[in-house]
Amino acid sequence: MEEFFKELWAKLAEFATTYGLRLIASVVVLIIGSKLIKFIMKKLAKSKAIAKLQKTAQNIVIHLVKIALYAILIITICSIMQIPMASVVGVITSCALAVGLALQGSLSNLAGGFMILVFKPFEVDDYIENGSYSGTVVDIGVFYTTLKTPDNKKVVIPNGSLSNGTIVNYSTHDTRRIELKFGVAYSSDIDKVRSVILEAASADERVLKEPAPVVYLAEQADSALIFSMRVWVNKGDYWDVYFALNEQIKRDFDSAGISIPFPQLDVHFDKEEK
Repeated sequence: MEEFFKELWAKLAEFATTYGLRLIASVVVLIIGSKLIKFIMKKLAKSKAIAKLQKTAQNIVIHLVKIALYAILIITICSIMQIPMASVVGVITSCALAVGLALQGSLSNLAGGFMILVFKPFEVDDYIENGSYSGTVVDIGVFYTTLKTPDNKKVVIPNGSLSNGTIVNYSTHDTRRIELKFGVAYSSDIDKVRSVILEAASADERVLKEPAPVVYLAEQADSALIFSMRVWVNKGDYWDVYFALNEQIKRDFDSAGISIPFPQLDVHFDKEEK
């Protein structure tokens, strides 16, 4: 019995000597490393480089750096404990593969979010159109982008589809062009019609002088002459001017005696003699 306890004590002493120091060193490294990571993250959050990024991008970068630092800390502890790195890499790879398969859609959206943040096809407060949806960008998240439609609906679009689809950004430039078309009777005086339309456009102070408004005969349709008007406005005035000019030119046509014809069809009958 005495020999058993001696042998047990010897094995415990050997274990304590071999692994105890490693365990203590690992705990010390864990404590110091955790505090060092917190210190680094605070400095990073207040750095000028992070301040230049959008709020969403700031959160992503900070989280990625934090994950990377903790990964380095864990690998360091495994090295101190002399855990075979091949086993650690194998476990990490297996976990990453399982998570990747389970979150394929989410990872696609995450990658799309990075693409949007890097290439910036649009930003918050921009008015964009993507397929069937259009609206003002309210938030650009890691996985989803939120739009607010003109009729006050909330639309949440996965970043994966946004980054891989066609995006029309109406807010990139400061000005936009309005194009309106008007049909008048064939008997109308072309110069008079052009003059009436140009006067209405010039009278609206929101219409820009440069580039100057233009009006031209665009088409000789079946029942009417089609005139096209193009004017430039600031992007914020687009819809107000669009509807205002539509109404005003109709009133000016009425005052000038210019008629807007309905579709007409001439039918001819051949009378057969018996």
